[in-house]
Amino acid sequence: MIWDGVAPFEFGVVCEAFGLDRRDDGVPLLDFGVCSLEPGLVRTNLGFGIEATYGLERADEADLVCVPAMRRGDPVPPQVAETLLRAYQRGARILTVCGGAFALGAAGLLDGRECTTHWKYTDELAARFPEAKVVPEVLYVDTGQIITSAGTAAGLDACLHIWRQEYGAAVASAVARRMVVPPQRDGGQAQFISHPVPEVDAETLGPLLAWIVENLHEDLDVDSLAHRVLMSSRTFARRFRAETGATPYAWITAQRVRRAEELLERTDRSVEWIAGEVGFGNAAALRHHFTRVRGLSPQAYRRRFACSDSLDSAMPA
Repeated sequence: MIWDGVAPFEFGVVCEAFGLDRRDDGVPLLDFGVCSLEPGLVRTNLGFGIEATYGLERADEADLVCVPAMRRGDPVPPQVAETLLRAYQRGARILTVCGGAFALGAAGLLDGRECTTHWKYTDELAARFPEAKVVPEVLYVDTGQIITSAGTAAGLDACLHIWRQEYGAAVASAVARRMVVPPQRDGGQAQFISHPVPEVDAETLGPLLAWIVENLHEDLDVDSLAHRVLMSSRTFARRFRAETGATPYAWITAQRVRRAEELLERTDRSVEWIAGEVGFGNAAALRHHFTRVRGLSPQAYRRRFACSDSLDSAMPA
């Protein structure tokens, strides 16, 4: 959903994530459409135009309504706020990228709800919508029906998060590969990362991160990892957070859960075997971390995502 003042980069994020045909990679085709107050030309905040195919009635049919960044100083059209409210009331999910969260605020959908936006605008969001529970610095916040994300890269993270929730780890990874981005950043990670995309050289932890992902079954404690890159434990922990936005423990746990997701989807191995393969040691530890992150047990996740027949279905977006 766009209107005059849309930011083309954030608009492109949503189009790239949900609008392309990736069926050759085993990704379901979504019924994607661009809507505005009425069909026709929409002016971007850079002066050029984007063609909207549909009016706002298209959003009344969607299972997922996406709002990219808009000009924050402009009032949100009442028709947009009403459409967003209707979408929420009928159970649709709503995703905002960067300043798109201000449209949700105008619709009253942030009241009493945790949310975020780009770190430069979190104070403004909190001031304009004092009933909102603004969470600064995180990449995205998922409260169920409503997902708010920070800047451009965080918008991609939130989109991949939705793919993973709806279709599982394998599909989310396929989308990420086509976009050439890593499918491994959680919403709670910090927006402030000194090296968002580490170069693979001796000055960064890029090679170590790749090694960790290939060796999740190992004992990956801070001391042994620090020794591997010839750093003190304290220096290593500080550098790790600067480059990934997370502590070593949190990052490694997230990778282990993701690998467990893939094994649950693609194999019929026991939960006990998978726990050992990904480094959790036993089924109880895997169940604890998996349920905390995904909100369902490993067995329930396997029942939902192990079958690939559903990949041929289409979901309006």
